[in-house]
Amino acid sequence: MSVITRRASLALPALILPGAALAQSWTPTRGIRFVVPFAAGGATDVVARVVGEPMAEQLGQPVLVENRTGAGGNVGVENVVRSAADGYSLLMGTTGTLTINPHLYAQLGFNPLTDLTPIGMAFATDHVLVVNSQVPAQTAQELLALLRARPGQLSYGSGGNGTSTHTVVELFKQVARVDIQHVPYRGSAPALNDTVAGTVQMMLDQLPSALPQIQGGRVRALAVTGARRHPALPDVPTVAEIGLPGAEASSWGAVLAPANTPAVVVRRVNAVLNEALGRQNVRARLTQVGADPVSSTPEELASFMRAETEKWGRVVRAANITVN
Repeated sequence: MSVITRRASLALPALILPGAALAQSWTPTRGIRFVVPFAAGGATDVVARVVGEPMAEQLGQPVLVENRTGAGGNVGVENVVRSAADGYSLLMGTTGTLTINPHLYAQLGFNPLTDLTPIGMAFATDHVLVVNSQVPAQTAQELLALLRARPGQLSYGSGGNGTSTHTVVELFKQVARVDIQHVPYRGSAPALNDTVAGTVQMMLDQLPSALPQIQGGRVRALAVTGARRHPALPDVPTVAEIGLPGAEASSWGAVLAPANTPAVVVRRVNAVLNEALGRQNVRARLTQVGADPVSSTPEELASFMRAETEKWGRVVRAANITVN
């Protein structure tokens, strides 16, 4: 995520100010729909609600979170794609919905790179490599040695085919050149439960959900997939530190609008979004749920999405991943 500012200063005045004067010329006159393509209560929904409050305060109109679920998030994304490009419909898109699903669904019906207008990044979460406490590997290097000595004999759990907890492990496998059997579940929670129980030996879960099990000593954390060590696990090395820089990956969320949304609207919403992400109370609330606030310009997000789409396309093709 080299073009994105993460965990450091999020105010980004140099990135925001060039469009600030122009952006002030758009003022909404009614409430704004903020579509979340997943059920209420998940990380994406929580972030949208936390960020939506200060955005509404600055815009002078309600920012109403609307949960539209189905088809791995495609239903919610398509709802925004088909909406009027007037600034009154926003999307909280994610890694999967924007850059993985296009490679999984042959009849998607839209292209996130061309049918949506990037506004700005919002958050990111690292994945953490955890193993069952009975696995005889105390470090990531020992685990890699074990996997290479026993190809195909150990298994990992995921939240289902095509989810981030599946694709991130497939990237790890490709970079590390190891063979691990995939066991898909109906969600990450049961996959993590079976990792704790030893039904599967490992998982690359999102850090917010894995952290309580790590802190409770029920699984052992061996590496994180972010660019730097995570403050919640300062003693756990990154994948780069264990010799696998190509396995770096994060799950992330970003705000977008329908294609052809006027630039004046995009700049205004971007400025409001980044100002909200720079607020200490917002950052604290996001950190509490395990999400790292992330800021960007629309141009940086567009570039990042292209790179992520290419990256996950390679992973999907190499691993021959198909949806359930």
